[in-house]
Amino acid sequence: MQITRYTDYSLRVLIYLSALPPMKLARVSDIAKGYGISRNHVVKVVHNLGKLGYIFTQQGRGGGIRLSKAPDEINLGKVVRDVESTLNPVNCEAMECPLLPNCRLYTILQHAVVSYIKTLDRYTLADLIADEDSLNQVKQLLPG
Repeated sequence: MQITRYTDYSLRVLIYLSALPPMKLARVSDIAKGYGISRNHVVKVVHNLGKLGYIFTQQGRGGGIRLSKAPDEINLGKVVRDVESTLNPVNCEAMECPLLPNCRLYTILQHAVVSYIKTLDRYTLADLIADEDSLNQVKQLLPG
């Protein structure tokens, strides 16, 4: 299974924010610049992550964003389930498949998706920056 670019960007934003000192706010433009992605994409991701309660947003001069919870309280499987538009591995209804209704591929792929999510459920955002090298790599994206 491959996650969408939107989910990838959502996870990247959370990783970026997890490397910030506590209570420090990040700017959307700094995140976009750090990852080399469109500011507009980051704005959409940030808006959604704010609605979902993963991040705190403060508007206006001196505003920015930060995690609303500690990194060890943000489960990766839950983030993917909340952000990913669909976890269906294939859309059998979108075409007239000659293998229906007896095809077992969909069932097997669904089992694979469940295993994929169960694996992600074992990890938190803190696990992504748990070692010094990983944390330092993310900190290199932070401005000055």
